[in-house]
Amino acid sequence: MMHTKALLGGMMAAMLCACTVGPDYVRPDVATPASFRFAVQGSADAANVEWWKEFGDPTLVDLINRALAQNWDLKAAAARVDQAGAILLKDSSGLYPSARYSGVAERARVSESTGEGTPVPNPNSLYEPLIDAGWQLDLWGRIRRQSQAAQANLVGAEEARRGVVLTLVASVAEAYLRLRALDAQLQIAKETQATYGEQLQLFQDRFTYGQISEVTLSQVQAEYETASAAVPQIEAQIGTTENALSVLIGQPPQAIPRGRSFAALRLPRVPAGLPSDLLTRRPDIAQAEADLIAANADIGAAEALLYPNVSLTGSLGRASDDLGNLLDGSAASWAVGADLVGPIFNGGLIRGGILVTKAQKAEAVANYQQAILNALREVSDGLVDYTQSGRRLVSEQKLVAAQETTARLAMLSFNEGMESYTTVLIAQEDLFESRLSEIQTRYDMMASMVRIYKAMGGGWVDKAAVRAPQPQPTPTVLQSGG
Repeated sequence: MMHTKALLGGMMAAMLCACTVGPDYVRPDVATPASFRFAVQGSADAANVEWWKEFGDPTLVDLINRALAQNWDLKAAAARVDQAGAILLKDSSGLYPSARYSGVAERARVSESTGEGTPVPNPNSLYEPLIDAGWQLDLWGRIRRQSQAAQANLVGAEEARRGVVLTLVASVAEAYLRLRALDAQLQIAKETQATYGEQLQLFQDRFTYGQISEVTLSQVQAEYETASAAVPQIEAQIGTTENALSVLIGQPPQAIPRGRSFAALRLPRVPAGLPSDLLTRRPDIAQAEADLIAANADIGAAEALLYPNVSLTGSLGRASDDLGNLLDGSAASWAVGADLVGPIFNGGLIRGGILVTKAQKAEAVANYQQAILNALREVSDGLVDYTQSGRRLVSEQKLVAAQETTARLAMLSFNEGMESYTTVLIAQEDLFESRLSEIQTRYDMMASMVRIYKAMGGGWVDKAAVRAPQPQPTPTVLQSGG
């Protein structure tokens, strides 16, 4: 018994002196500019509000809520978090002792004709309940490093889920704005088609009475058909946009309800912040860092395989050939021991594994740095698109007003015989295209605002994520039951 105590004491002392091999994680140096390129004056707290509500359209808010509750990509992302939590539980289990029970109850008869010794009595009975226990001492931190990697992967899975939330909200908002812009363009196309239809009827009567030439009538006919062709083209775009929105909200393709008119939609505030804020605001950057932390921990787990592996084992039970004697003191049995296993030669298997993990970390560092650069670019792209589309919208609004005057004066001049109908045709075609372009530019400005919020991330992602399918709580060793 004294030998047993000494053995256990030595093993516990060795465990307490255990070290963790491999590098500890240090965040790489990140070079971020002092400000965003093309920065505009904005609101510092805007990134933490549910910005889609600021468009002033309850239908848009409802669609986003439905998407957060029903989108299948979000449900899959929540399931991936559950998977990562289960892997963490599995990889952390080696830090704790394990125990199992077993039992044997048998009765057997041995042949007495083989010339070999036979048990007395024959047939013989055996009853043996047993508890086995084992504990692999994590002397070099291999299991701890694996647990660190699993923990980082769990964080990465949650950040990936938040990234799906971010992308989904932005996609629904952008698609709905696109739908309302197409509705506005369709209305313009139908109004223009109706106006050209009235002109065509009038000019057919004038041609009948010889007041205009066939060339002029053909020009009017062509003008009407141009507007008519635009209607099904826009309707087709509306249909495909509705289909895309339907899938985003987790439904088969169907008609999408409308709220406020496109002209009545308000533009949210511009979010403001520093480039360094993206390190904590953007889910994809946080996910890339979690991947880097996991890759760093994998190096330690691989290096630990170079060192000896020590395990404690023990068993406690009873054995008797008579069930009635199983509780007697003489039936008690126990065993305790330790195993020591270490590598001598394996042809570079362990060294190769270490080199693999180091290369994977180098890749993760590059992915992390690239994620930051991509974030900076996306914010700058959104800001410049917003600024320039705003300037373009002002010019196009003035252009539409000028071309309305031009088209009206050209028609008056034609009716007075001062201009050919070609002048009227050009003026009206330019006006039609400018009105459609004005709607497109206003949509571009709104869509760029959505992309700015998406690129900057922020607290709004957490507020939206609350409405999304939630992962299960990560189980612990005591909760798992096995």
